[in-house]
Amino acid sequence: MKILILGAGVTGSSVAEALAGEENDIVVIDFRTDLLDALKERFDIATVVGNAAHPSVLEQAGISSMDMVIAITDHDETNMLACLIINALYSKPKTIARVRAIDYLKHPRLFGANGIPVDIVISPEQIVMQSIRNLIEFPGVLQISEFAGGLVRLFSVKVVADGILTGKKIKHLRERLVKGKTRVVAIFRNGEPLFVNGEVSIETGDEVFFVAPHKEVLRVLEELGKLEAPIKRIIIAGGGHVGKRLAMALEDKHQIKIIEKDPRRAKKIANDLDSTIVLLGDCTDEKLLQDESIAETDLFCAITNNDGVNIITASLAKNLGARKTICLINNVSYTKLLPGTGIDAVVLPNQETLGSILKHVRKGDVAEVSSLCGGTAEAIEAVAHHNGREDSVVGKRVDSIKFPDGIVMGALIRDGDVIAIHHDTVFKQDDHVIMFAMNKKLISYIETSFQPIHS
Repeated sequence: MKILILGAGVTGSSVAEALAGEENDIVVIDFRTDLLDALKERFDIATVVGNAAHPSVLEQAGISSMDMVIAITDHDETNMLACLIINALYSKPKTIARVRAIDYLKHPRLFGANGIPVDIVISPEQIVMQSIRNLIEFPGVLQISEFAGGLVRLFSVKVVADGILTGKKIKHLRERLVKGKTRVVAIFRNGEPLFVNGEVSIETGDEVFFVAPHKEVLRVLEELGKLEAPIKRIIIAGGGHVGKRLAMALEDKHQIKIIEKDPRRAKKIANDLDSTIVLLGDCTDEKLLQDESIAETDLFCAITNNDGVNIITASLAKNLGARKTICLINNVSYTKLLPGTGIDAVVLPNQETLGSILKHVRKGDVAEVSSLCGGTAEAIEAVAHHNGREDSVVGKRVDSIKFPDGIVMGALIRDGDVIAIHHDTVFKQDDHVIMFAMNKKLISYIETSFQPIHS
């Protein structure tokens, strides 16, 4: 696929990295030559220097031959204008645009039939906010994603010494979870995936991924000894786009405080929020945290726009007695600094955003994608079709489908119901199948097997 990426910032670079390794032809436009040079050194891509919304720059990048344009510059207006120009002047490829401002997003008609011609609008801040909100709803998990319109959740837990999971074989764990429709789909040990089978034993420090119906998640966490007390008192470090959205989503049912160091930003969000307390100050100020009863806080969210500040302040808050801490990190390399900090969960904005883009890039009928483990693995919700091809899964038993090792079936949704997958399960037309691919190189096998009829 020929893909044009507008913007070489943090998000644009991560998207380019993910797509460049998948046999796509990638061109990136940005006016910052240093960012483009850094990308060219790392990946086999083309770059164009200039304004991403200028027709001459788009033409230089080969817009007329592109299959998709992903507009993710730092400016909403540039992204929207570029899509408008592409629609007006060129044979229109599919367009994806990042729009961050709530003022735009609260008017859906802006992107309707008679509005700005953008095929898919994404809001990374909204996606990240929802990810944090899911971690709050299910305390005790490391990561959690939803599929099938919320019917199914993929989540992971950390294995602790002397915990219920420690030393257990998968086959014994399956017996414990047999009451429901929960499956173990992956185990990562020291950052590396293990092939899941009944004889694999779980060890201390492993990250274990489960797929379960939404209604069973809390029961499963309780069975695993991972169900924590509900979260009520929350302190948010950083009143930016994510912090404000999170407070808006939670303030009705939680006690929220935001720490923001910019006076103008603090005043603005204080006016926009109802019951949230906005504090003007430095989130790394130990005295401020103590004055705000950090030791009695259920959750401390470090979500400023500075990774270093987030790591320091989340670690400090944990040390001062916060029950749980969540840290936002843009640079995935910084996750190596976290062992020993006491930080409970990490949110990677680029990884969260990537899934919302990849589901539109993937071949086959893909309804949802979650990028996991720093982008090395993926969970995919694909739709089965009887397309006349021999490699279609429709009408076949699970044990007759020769997927390579590393692709694990997680759940099946048929007519709105979650169905447990067994070796003798036969796939039907329009089944939604949730799978875990331990390596991105395995994605092509899924794409081939779930091709829609018209492909």
